Amino acid sequence: MDYIAELKDKGAAAKLAARKLSVASADIKDKALAAMADALENFRTDILAANSIDIENGKTKGLSKALIDRLLLNDSRINAMAEGLRQIAALPDPIGEGLGTKRRPNGLEISKVRVPLGVIGIIYEARPNVTVDAVGLCLKSGNAVLLRGGSEAINSNLAIINVITRAAYSAGVADGAIQFIETTDRQAVNAMLKLNEYLDVIIPRGGAGLIKTVVDNSSVPVIETGIGVCHTFVDESADLTMAQAIAYNAKVSRPGVCNAMETLLVHKAVADQFLPGMLKQYHEAGVELRGCPLTVLQHQGVKHATDEDWATEYHDLILAVKVVSDLDEALNHIAKYGTRHSEAIVTKNYDNARRFQQEVDAAAVYVNASTRFTDGFEFGFGAEIGISTQKIHARGPMGLTELTSVKYIISGDGHIRS
Repeated sequence: MDYIAELKDKGAAAKLAARKLSVASADIKDKALAAMADALENFRTDILAANSIDIENGKTKGLSKALIDRLLLNDSRINAMAEGLRQIAALPDPIGEGLGTKRRPNGLEISKVRVPLGVIGIIYEARPNVTVDAVGLCLKSGNAVLLRGGSEAINSNLAIINVITRAAYSAGVADGAIQFIETTDRQAVNAMLKLNEYLDVIIPRGGAGLIKTVVDNSSVPVIETGIGVCHTFVDESADLTMAQAIAYNAKVSRPGVCNAMETLLVHKAVADQFLPGMLKQYHEAGVELRGCPLTVLQHQGVKHATDEDWATEYHDLILAVKVVSDLDEALNHIAKYGTRHSEAIVTKNYDNARRFQQEVDAAAVYVNASTRFTDGFEFGFGAEIGISTQKIHARGPMGLTELTSVKYIISGDGHIRS
């Protein structure tokens, strides 16, 4: 099994490089990030040519329009990837940051400082921009990285890796710090989950199937990036013009991403006023609508929703719509079907807004804003490694500090314990 040898060789190389990268200066890391950004722009023709192969292969395989959109690269997206790297470079280096010092009564001085995790394994699916974001964040936070992307984006990912790796190493990053698993054999994922000798943590980024596979089978510690069954609740006091704009953006702007809305909840007091125009706008945008009985009455194009629809992350232009009796029913629905990713309320009622933010259990909870903002770039992190829906170590968009651990530094003067 050639992929076993590839995994072990690249894992060993990453582990060796991680020791050197952990003490690399901020200057070297920032120069590498700038060089990587320039390389993406300078070699965009090669990257776009490779991406066109993946796009054609995806169409041949019958991938949905939303998945094709996730896979697609163009000048604008390459510019955005380069800008993301430059933003990471502009952020403070988290490594070595002091998190507190105290002197014990016996004279021992104990300090807590931020350190890299070590070698981070990342398993992800169709979006090739993840390759750039992951490498950039890992390098800045002093971590080596072992990447395994989806087969749909193999040509794009290889082109990107070749470009940014050359740039990073030329700028002084330790050889071996950036590793990409080239095999598309699915068994390589299962083997990667057992690389405890080389990997300090694994981060899955993709759909529910991938995340479940990693969580259920990994012997390496996992930071779980959850799926996004995200909701928007239009309260009875909502500015309905605002609500229409937010609800449209949350579903239609990029339906294939994890922060897209999958279920729209509408207070019954405004349903007759709000839904006809809203559903018409969705229908004209090509959104397939699935709704509760009250929603079905509002537009002839709405199909009856099943219980499964309320729990589904569609990654497509499909939306479930439900009329609820009040805020309590909305909160109960979100508690039952939500995935603790991103939830929003549109309301003018201060008490309802505060209650929604306090009671909803999610990584990001919005008032009068689209769930589409749950993103490292939008949060000012420069980029993100994923959206964590866990409650330990990291939650929400995972930027630089979420890719670090801590170390205690203790200084004494011949101290011994009695």
